[in-house]
Amino acid sequence: MIILWRSSLVISLLLCMSLQLQVQCVELDLGLLNATTTPEELKIRRSDFPRDFFFGVSTSALQIEGAANEAGKGPSIWDNFLQKYPDRIPDQSTNNPAIEHYKRYKEDVKLIKKLGVDWYRFAIPWTRILPKGSLSGGVNQEGIDHYNDLINELVKYGIRPFVTLLHFDTPQALQDKYGGPLSRLFIDDFKDYAELCFKLFGDRVKHWLTINEPFIVGALGYDTGEIAPGRCSLGPYKCLAGNSTTEPYIITHNLLLAHASVVKLYRDKFQGKQGGEIGIVNAGLFAEPYSESQEDKAAARRIMDFGLGWIMEPLVFGDYPKIMRDVAKERLPYFTQQEKNLIKGSFDFIGLNYYSASYAKNIPPNPNAPPHFMSDTSVLPLGEKDGIPIGPLVEGTNSFYTYPVGLEKLLNFMKDEYQNPKIYMTENGISEASRENIKLEEALFDPHRIKNILRHLYRIHNAIKNGVNVKGYMYWTLFDEFELREGYTQRFGFYYIDFKNNFKRIPKLSVKWYRNFLKGSNSQSYSI
Repeated sequence: MIILWRSSLVISLLLCMSLQLQVQCVELDLGLLNATTTPEELKIRRSDFPRDFFFGVSTSALQIEGAANEAGKGPSIWDNFLQKYPDRIPDQSTNNPAIEHYKRYKEDVKLIKKLGVDWYRFAIPWTRILPKGSLSGGVNQEGIDHYNDLINELVKYGIRPFVTLLHFDTPQALQDKYGGPLSRLFIDDFKDYAELCFKLFGDRVKHWLTINEPFIVGALGYDTGEIAPGRCSLGPYKCLAGNSTTEPYIITHNLLLAHASVVKLYRDKFQGKQGGEIGIVNAGLFAEPYSESQEDKAAARRIMDFGLGWIMEPLVFGDYPKIMRDVAKERLPYFTQQEKNLIKGSFDFIGLNYYSASYAKNIPPNPNAPPHFMSDTSVLPLGEKDGIPIGPLVEGTNSFYTYPVGLEKLLNFMKDEYQNPKIYMTENGISEASRENIKLEEALFDPHRIKNILRHLYRIHNAIKNGVNVKGYMYWTLFDEFELREGYTQRFGFYYIDFKNNFKRIPKLSVKWYRNFLKGSNSQSYSI
């Protein structure tokens, strides 16, 4: 998802304002490491983590299910966006049929079981349960039956379901009716949908995520317009409607209130008898100062406040970061005292997605340019300093730099600034370019993915030793899939998908490694 534009957000977004490998034993080649990697990073083992620390894998229904117009499903804003703006996807692809997970979920659950993970994070699309987004539009029993079956399959194999209620796919009917989350009416419709899910699935689902990355929705969906619903008034994209100056702040405000309202509902009516927990997913943005100047240090902090703090400070303290209010002023909505009380503490845990980082260089604001969210930070994000990248550049990208130490620093920041919340790493991953004529053996050989996971786990382990309350890690993602803004040009999956041969699922080397790692095998040497 999702991933390339999300992971490179700090670097570029602000500027616009079954086959098997014929190998018996594989050793990670320490000679291939660059100067930013140490041998110690690759020696981390499952046994180094607490017993109550779980491992999993993460997906999004929007990106793997397909069947977009089948089985009673209503259209989402992404279905509409892909029809309106096909040129925004580099290969002009769509998420239909994606990889046909909706029809092949039983087969896929068996693959999850073979992977050996504890938990599986997936999304229930709102419009498969309520095709028109509200109870008045009718309930889709076929969708309900499907997710009951999926959840039952997971439970049967001993895999805990970890469910996201809203993963970028707001119902198009609500967008048409009243502007989706631009309106306060959205809050009650989201509550009704969430309550239905709690009633239907809460006896087996004990881990709920309300909304995935509200920051991304506000910044990319309503300022630049480069993702659904594609609203903007400034920047390089031509949108049919929108106001980049105000809408990013309005919709994120309403998403936060919708989240908090659903958490209160869950706590009041379901948590006591169902025994579950509920949280929200944040984009794990991190920036290093470009220099030791006070201006660049302040710029790095502004990126954190405008990104992570935009969501976390209301959740922990009941209001937005002071710097956001100072800059955006009346464009940033206010919470009433009742709303502050509602949102403060409205989480049992925080989901955190982390991929990349950047340098932050201070730039003066332009008094002659119309204000909007992306320009409000007054920061020039850079992937390199003095010609040296902040971390290795991922194949086929121009702004996805891997920087595992940034995750450790980010986790410590969460501890120090936000009262050390319980954290689940809900996404972390790395891709490779999707190439047409590559040999299958080469496509399945992904030691870069193994190294990337180990390097980030090492940093998580360091953070835990420092007292950060991290309780789990979920890799993004289970399969190669429709990567939203990147289409099918990047592959993040453990399982290779043969898009030209009936979406055949083929395990990459990392599948075998992850399975053995979770069993407690030596992380550098293992049999296939």
